[in-house]
Amino acid sequence: MAIAPVFAVVGHPNKGKSSVVATLSQNDAIAIALEPGTTRQHQNYPLTVDGQVLYTLVDTPGFQRPRRVLAWLEAHSATASDRAETVAAFVTQHRDDTRFTDECELLTPLADGAGIIYVVDGSVPYSAEHEAEMTILRWTGRPSLALINSIGPDDHSDTWHAALGQFFQVVRKFNAVRAPFDQHLSLLRAFGQLEPSWEAPLDQATRFLANQRQQRKHQAAALIARALEDLMRFQDKRTLTLNQVAATSDQDLADTLRGRWYQRQRQREQTLRVSIERLYQHNQIQRQEAELEWHNEHDLFSEDSRQAWSVSKRYLATAGFGAGAVSGAGIDALTLGHSLGAGALVGGLLGATGSYFYGDRLALPVLRIGALQDGLKTATFGPVQDSQFGYVVLGRAVDHWWHISQRNHAGRELLDLAPADSHWLETLDRRSRQNIQRVFDRCRKQRSPDDRQRAALIAAVEQAMTAYDNWRLNQT
Repeated sequence: MAIAPVFAVVGHPNKGKSSVVATLSQNDAIAIALEPGTTRQHQNYPLTVDGQVLYTLVDTPGFQRPRRVLAWLEAHSATASDRAETVAAFVTQHRDDTRFTDECELLTPLADGAGIIYVVDGSVPYSAEHEAEMTILRWTGRPSLALINSIGPDDHSDTWHAALGQFFQVVRKFNAVRAPFDQHLSLLRAFGQLEPSWEAPLDQATRFLANQRQQRKHQAAALIARALEDLMRFQDKRTLTLNQVAATSDQDLADTLRGRWYQRQRQREQTLRVSIERLYQHNQIQRQEAELEWHNEHDLFSEDSRQAWSVSKRYLATAGFGAGAVSGAGIDALTLGHSLGAGALVGGLLGATGSYFYGDRLALPVLRIGALQDGLKTATFGPVQDSQFGYVVLGRAVDHWWHISQRNHAGRELLDLAPADSHWLETLDRRSRQNIQRVFDRCRKQRSPDDRQRAALIAAVEQAMTAYDNWRLNQT
């Protein structure tokens, strides 16, 4: 791959430069604050995929004295042909001048060959005071692109667009916090058209990023599938000695096991949350959500949770029939086919019937306390017997994934995970429904799915993610 392009993000103080850098470099550790002067030195932020640097963003301080800088440049330039050299001379001469510290930090990467991303706030009116900044940038002779990043509620982007078009080769509206992923790629393609030597590396960069996005979705589906298996199969077990049996009532033992089971399930879901966030390079997220709360109106087994994330009876009947039919096929095999398919039919009907009647409520896992034997008593809690538990966890996981996959790295607001008001999973295809239900059924019996079933579950979860993504798009 050719040398990775470098883009310096420049502009007036406090107009969203660091937000643009954070989003385009996929780095949520970059400081973003409302007060001017957050960035005091230019800093490089490379975007790397599979060990390959695709491009580098340079975060810079804002202009402080652009009119004085422009006056110096005009006084020391003889012709238009020496303007770039005059800008470089200004940096060399004023590097230690405290009056122009920010301007020297800003112009240094441009003098070294970086392209220009000029950022303005489209929510404030255009002012001629910005023309000194834009004139200085034009003097550098570097390929340039202007972004209108509206921070506030007002919109003056039309006026800005007309003014910026006189100074920059490309002008785009780009909300660093809200812009969808396709707009990121569009900016890279636009830069590739401005500089011939950048066209090939930026074309490759867009393909790398598009492939990375697909890979992350598949990896997220695998993480969710594994968590579903863990959560559905988990059984807490405790063995007590004779002395412990004497000191512990069955009720106390039951309460202890329930509490440990609930807490472990909470922790497993939170581990999944963090894994998805790290996958998408979101390392600083703070979440605001109703966690797996077990003893209030948000209880995982409550009617509220079931309505928010579970699936309908009709869905369960469809999924259960397919999964049960596979089990019933074993009857046909044992009878060497003489049942004429009756085994598959009976298995399918049992699966559909069982799943259908689970739809009315979320059932608690089974608590088993064995009899005292050889001075020991064994108690177990779990695994969960209700498939709706799996669908509730699946819904929460896919919803969290969607928010993370859509979130730009400039976002600093709390991640608010509110339940979806739709049975979006109803759009999932029949085969995916059956593959999910089949794994749930095995987990309820404490049986691990084989490699083929795990692969089918991952594919089904990925289809569920697509279904949810499409449902969300239809809401906008």
